[in-house]
Amino acid sequence: MIAFHPIYVHELPENHRFPMEKYDLLPRQLIHEGTIEQSQFFAPSSIDNRHVEAVHCGNYLQRLRNLEMTKKEQRVSGFVHNKTLIQREWTIMEGTRKAAELAMTKNICFNIAGGTHHAFSDRGEGFCLLNDQVIAAQWLLDKKLISNVLIIDLDVHQGNGSAALCAKSDRIYTFSMHGKNNYPLHKQCSDIDIELDDGTKDMVYLNELKMGLERIMKHFEPSFIFYQAGVDVLESDKLGRLCLSLKGCKERDAIVFDFSRQLEVPIVTTMGGGYSKEINTIVEAHANTYRCGYDIRG
Repeated sequence: MIAFHPIYVHELPENHRFPMEKYDLLPRQLIHEGTIEQSQFFAPSSIDNRHVEAVHCGNYLQRLRNLEMTKKEQRVSGFVHNKTLIQREWTIMEGTRKAAELAMTKNICFNIAGGTHHAFSDRGEGFCLLNDQVIAAQWLLDKKLISNVLIIDLDVHQGNGSAALCAKSDRIYTFSMHGKNNYPLHKQCSDIDIELDDGTKDMVYLNELKMGLERIMKHFEPSFIFYQAGVDVLESDKLGRLCLSLKGCKERDAIVFDFSRQLEVPIVTTMGGGYSKEINTIVEAHANTYRCGYDIRG
């Protein structure tokens, strides 16, 4: 099953729509090519505030909902705040939470959105207001559906918010592989961080990923995985500074899905970033993630 967010692009300010349009184009492509069917999509509602409050500060949430953030705070978050934006954020959170619930019986689920890994307990950063993977992970743990969670974050930017939120948890293990010289300037400490030099290509990247997953298994045996599958690792990406090919990025996805298959644990995938000049490149890279996921775990 796949969470689809029809409000993701519509009514957003013009300067936020690219590359947001990928969230509309991707499901069309997947249906057109026969990778998935329309019946496999679900449109999430707004998440219950209790689940968000388990992770984020109450005062911060109240100020978000009441549109009380300062102009400086809005600039840091990357958005000019309005009611549509806040509604969108609460819907994205429910998309990932519901995907986690469904994955318990379906092995694999996706959120066409999500991966808001720069959101901290009390603030938003980098186009992230709330942290969907951590909220969903905490929900699974609170419901006692699982014993622990692994977050695999392969967006080109470090999952600093996720790392900070989970720093004191022995049940959520964070692994981030990201550009050493890329945003954020001040990194947090994940359980495992692998920092990559500018210009890193397929072979080095994939070898580092395999070694990273091997390191995880020496310390942690997950019962559930969240995968942040940003495609801003591509050579064509305007912001990424790494040099993966489309083939290399697809192999990256296959490694992660095969890792979850070998462990026989559910996995939820969120989109993450992607800022290549050509929108077709972004959509193809994201579509590869879904193709790999269904080939290996579907």
